[in-house]
Amino acid sequence: MPQTLLKISCPDRVGLLSRLTSFIAYHGGNLLEVNQFTDAIGKWFFARLAIDSQSLALDLPALKKAFTPLASDLEARWTLRESKQKVRVVILVSKLDHCLVDLLWRWRSGELPIEIPLVVSNHEDLRPVVEREGLKFVCVPVTPETKEAAFAQMEALFCEAEADLLVLARYMQILPAEFCKAWHGKVINIHHSFLPSFAGANPYKRAYARGVKLIGATCHYATAELDAGPIIDQEVIRVEHFHTPDDLLRLGRDCERMALSRGVRYHVEDRVLINGNRSVVFRD
Repeated sequence: MPQTLLKISCPDRVGLLSRLTSFIAYHGGNLLEVNQFTDAIGKWFFARLAIDSQSLALDLPALKKAFTPLASDLEARWTLRESKQKVRVVILVSKLDHCLVDLLWRWRSGELPIEIPLVVSNHEDLRPVVEREGLKFVCVPVTPETKEAAFAQMEALFCEAEADLLVLARYMQILPAEFCKAWHGKVINIHHSFLPSFAGANPYKRAYARGVKLIGATCHYATAELDAGPIIDQEVIRVEHFHTPDDLLRLGRDCERMALSRGVRYHVEDRVLINGNRSVVFRD
């Protein structure tokens, strides 16, 4: 069933949900799913409403125009779109393929409702994996001397691909601060451990040395501060005393695949709303 998705956040006040549902009802909309949350500490309201598109009396441009005065009155940040319009996702990779292959399988099977116009890497290793899927692969090498020019080239590629979202599927480069600012809320990263614990490089090795009993992976939005953006999803698995560092690496990669695919799906289904350095996630 085609759906129209309204995602909104605004200062909290009495009657917000009533005003939103009344607006939708006035325009003939039948609500299929309603999620809402009020941050009592921050006094901020968050909601996601899924509407039966076929029941609406207005098309999307007219509905957006009609909703704009209400959104302005509510001082809201909002999006309104049809779910059939798939999010255009550019994937960035380096040499490790497990997250990339998992995303490609979920895309190919229809589990992830996305389009993949481009895959970018700083190495040539994964070109065959990408091109056998019929997707465009571009290698942009990055060195300390060429980093500024490389990211300028990549940003031009992202704009040409009309990217809505960038997914760092174990892309082993630190993003420039200005790049993170320009793409705020539109870059998803998978960190191969729990955050904020074990940030940075070699987290599984450090987790093993610490003797942890749980390891995991963290899917989060990338920000200028390394491994510190709003967390979307985390996956965990238990560590036994007999597990070696290689075992932790193997188990951790399973966590990475799961956390990243869920995080991407939540984002492209408009289930994530950023709340400062936190996020509100309306899981299905």
